[in-house]
Amino acid sequence: MSEPVTKRTVIFAVGLVLAGMAYATRASAQEDRGLWRAASTNAHAITGDIAIAEAKLTINFLVFPLAAIRRLKPVEVSAVFDADVSAGIEGTLYRLHVPPHQYIVRKNTLCGGEETQWMATYATGHTLKVAFFSGDDMPVFTFDTMQNATTLCGTYVYGR
Repeated sequence: MSEPVTKRTVIFAVGLVLAGMAYATRASAQEDRGLWRAASTNAHAITGDIAIAEAKLTINFLVFPLAAIRRLKPVEVSAVFDADVSAGIEGTLYRLHVPPHQYIVRKNTLCGGEETQWMATYATGHTLKVAFFSGDDMPVFTFDTMQNATTLCGTYVYGR
C-alpha cells in the first residue's frame, strides 16, 4: 500500500535534487584542487610539482595567493589547451601574483621578466593542464587571440 504524495514530500524531493546539483557543481569546480606531479617536460624544468588549494598555489614549495575568478567554457578551454570542444570540459580561471623574477626550478621563471597574474586550468581524469599568463587584463580565450597571445607564458601538464 503506497502512501499519498504530500506537498512536504515533494518539497523534500526537490530539495534533495537541488542539493545534489549544488554538490555536483561544487565538485566539478574543485577537480583541479590538490597535489599534482609534474608530467610534461616544461613542468619538470620550470615548475616542478604544484598544489592548488582554495586560496593558494604552491609551486615547488613556494606559496602564492590565489583567487578563483570564473569557470571557463569548453570552447575557451579548447582555445587555450587544444582540447576537444565537444567533450564539454570546463576549466577555471584564477588570479594570482608571482613576482617577475621569482625563481622556481633551476633559476627558471614563469613569465620571464613579467609578473604572472593569471592561471587557467582544466582537469580530466588524472591529468591537469595549466596555462600561466602575464598582463593586467584578463586573458581573452578565443582561438585567434590564443594563436597570437603575447601574454601566454607557457602551458604545463601534471598528473596524479
